[in-house]
Amino acid sequence: MLAFSTATMVAALAVQAVDPLPVAPVPVAPSAVVADEQRVPESPVVPVSPPVVPVAPVAAPQTVPVPAPVPAEPTAQKDIVVVGQSRDAGDPLRGVNAQAFGATQAVDSAVVGPVARVYKRKVPSPIRKGIHNFLYNLREPIVFVNFLLQFKPGKAAETVGRFVINSTVGAAGVIDVAKKRPFRLPRRSNGFANTLGYHGIGNGPFLFLPLVGPTTVRDLIGGTLDRLLLPTAIGSPFTDASYTVPAGVLGALDHRADFDETLKCLHDDVGDPYASSRAFYLHRRQAEIDHLHRRPPAPPPECQAALPATRIPVGAAGATETVPPPGP
Repeated sequence: MLAFSTATMVAALAVQAVDPLPVAPVPVAPSAVVADEQRVPESPVVPVSPPVVPVAPVAAPQTVPVPAPVPAEPTAQKDIVVVGQSRDAGDPLRGVNAQAFGATQAVDSAVVGPVARVYKRKVPSPIRKGIHNFLYNLREPIVFVNFLLQFKPGKAAETVGRFVINSTVGAAGVIDVAKKRPFRLPRRSNGFANTLGYHGIGNGPFLFLPLVGPTTVRDLIGGTLDRLLLPTAIGSPFTDASYTVPAGVLGALDHRADFDETLKCLHDDVGDPYASSRAFYLHRRQAEIDHLHRRPPAPPPECQAALPATRIPVGAAGATETVPPPGP
């Protein structure tokens, strides 16, 4: 009993040692609190910036230095000049044709031209005219056939009448009786080349051939057919050299003499005699075909007025028709 009381007293004393007596709170004046707050400095507000993301630097575009233009030196040694010659679309063989034209002109100036002029001066006009009429009369069968091929029966009939009259009354064609009264049948030029052109076949490339002169592929074919008609259809004497050689020489001289003034106009004092001759020939040939179609011809080139032609009466009214001679 005594021991329990003693233990209880010891525990009570231990509790008082651990827990001190409560202290009453001391009131504090408001001024003191404000003073304490003023004594504590406020921490400054630091603005927070967004995080900076590093960006890789962009390389600046490289400029290639352009050298300053160097002024051209006045010397012509460093200049490259390209010289070209334009080609005529309608004359693809101009180079070859021009060479043949030059060679032909050299022969004509040295031989053919002087001989033709002597022939024109020395041979009396009635004889030259008789030879001219005779050679043209031999072409009448060719003219007749081609008028039939061109569906012109009236002109074909007139051609037959001319041939019969001149071959009989006109002494084998030496005298052109048919063009005079009372017949008044005009002489007309025609051939297979005209027939091809009449039916729409074009010229083809222009050609200048030795011994032939200016022509085209169409005219060369047509002229060959003209020359083969009589030898093929009749034979002798048109196949004998005793006829063909003199007839060829006289025909060339007669033709060259008639065209002497025209050739002078085309070749003398002309910048390009070849181009002048080519334009003249093509216009003449087209004018003949236009005449067959009864179309007005195109304006003539230079020297057209010098073209020898025959104005002959047509019909009873006294009208005339200009008939150009065959092409050279």
